Amino acid sequence: MKLSKEMFELLNEQVRNEFGAAYLYLSMAADFESKGFNGFSNWMKLQAKEETEHAMKIYGYMNERGAKVKLLAMSEPQSSWSSCLNAFKDALGHEQMVTSQINNIFESAQKEKDYATLSFIKWYVDEQVEEESNAQEIVDKFEFLGEDKKALYMLNKELGQRQ
Repeated sequence: MKLSKEMFELLNEQVRNEFGAAYLYLSMAADFESKGFNGFSNWMKLQAKEETEHAMKIYGYMNERGAKVKLLAMSEPQSSWSSCLNAFKDALGHEQMVTSQINNIFESAQKEKDYATLSFIKWYVDEQVEEESNAQEIVDKFEFLGEDKKALYMLNKELGQRQ
């Protein structure tokens, strides 16, 4: 069964959204690196890699369903942040936006009784719980630590351990 026109458009847009997220996280990584926060940069680079994998998973699913992916234009991401906390707050906000986009696809699949897409997109629903939780945990740590430079150093080191 082929994808409906509406489902094609939603999934095709989500491919762009996932690549856009990767682009945003790479921009954050570059900003962190320029400021000497290589641990935070490492975390963002790995996040960008995950987002690229998410985009490619949707790309592959669309091909399995007989749809030709059409790559859409992306806007230039923000390139600098006033603080590490603000960058991670933006990352959290972005993940919340992605959750909304995924939920919209899920709702549309339910409406269309597109059970294959429902099954496929459920993984993303579950993944977004983890994505938001991880970003929120880091924001909470930044807020708890405040302006303590030693604590910031330790958090940068901790996030640098992510593999």
